[in-house]
Amino acid sequence: MSAWRHARAIVLLPGTVAVVVPAVLIAGDGSDLDAPRVVLGAPLLVAGFAMWVWTVRLFARIGRGTLAPWDPTQRLVVAGPYAHVRNPMITGVLALLLGEALIFGSVAIAIWAAVFAVTNHAFFLAYEEPAVERRFGEDYRRYKENVPRWIPRRAPWRSTA
Repeated sequence: MSAWRHARAIVLLPGTVAVVVPAVLIAGDGSDLDAPRVVLGAPLLVAGFAMWVWTVRLFARIGRGTLAPWDPTQRLVVAGPYAHVRNPMITGVLALLLGEALIFGSVAIAIWAAVFAVTNHAFFLAYEEPAVERRFGEDYRRYKENVPRWIPRRAPWRSTA
């Protein structure tokens, strides 16, 4: 798997969502950093980025694919955070956005985070989940029955397959 495949997917998708759009939203708005907001937002930003990196690595190592719909995984990934929730990458990016909104005191980034969440929910219902189910069949149906879409389960799910 080439690094270029992953870099392209990362830059075009979460990179644009979590870096480019927020930078545009706060450019020229006079935002200044405030210590209490940074203290509140930094853990969200760090945790979100860590989750993003972890899930991308799992997609590459186990799934043998990328996060992009045009270059999807070849194997179903149910390890790590995927044993607790079906969409930890989206959760990570959302946490990162909320951290940025807090750090910069930006209502615009908070609204962008809400738009991101709603758009992804609709995308997962309309496209992503049906596409993954077509690719992985019964394995994905069993996974979907046992692992929630957005709210993590406490104990990790263990596939019997």
